[in-house]
Amino acid sequence: MTRRSLLHWLLAAGLPSYAVATDGAAPKIEPLVLADAEWKKRLTNEQYQVLRKHGTERAGTSALNAEKRRGRYLCAGCDLPLFGSEMKFDSGTGWPSFFTAYPGALGTSTDFKLIYPRTEYHCARCEGHHGHVFNDGPAPTGKRYCNNGVALKFEALS
Repeated sequence: MTRRSLLHWLLAAGLPSYAVATDGAAPKIEPLVLADAEWKKRLTNEQYQVLRKHGTERAGTSALNAEKRRGRYLCAGCDLPLFGSEMKFDSGTGWPSFFTAYPGALGTSTDFKLIYPRTEYHCARCEGHHGHVFNDGPAPTGKRYCNNGVALKFEALS
């Protein structure tokens, strides 16, 4: 799938208009940089461990894994919209999973915590850790963004 066809698919699926620049490029996202003490005040202990310390919540513990309503999933650290409900699927892993994200919403890096390399992804605004992306997801992308539920907020749309 090309970038252009993915953007067209996302627009047809109801991607919010603010998430795509008029030229089809990802929107400019201003970084949010806070001192560690500010993050500790802003986040719960669980959110802090995942978003700032690259932790992982226990599988099957997030209510968002079973969320079925129409809406958006925002970064719990900075409220940046990362995923739409139309991007979500049941991966059977115990964590909320998505096959794509809003353009420009995520950054990636390589992590070797399990010795072999994995692609970690984080919020493009606050750089909070969300999870890992794997190549075993459904069409149209074949990707599985496996997200810690504690790192997300759900915003229902009417």
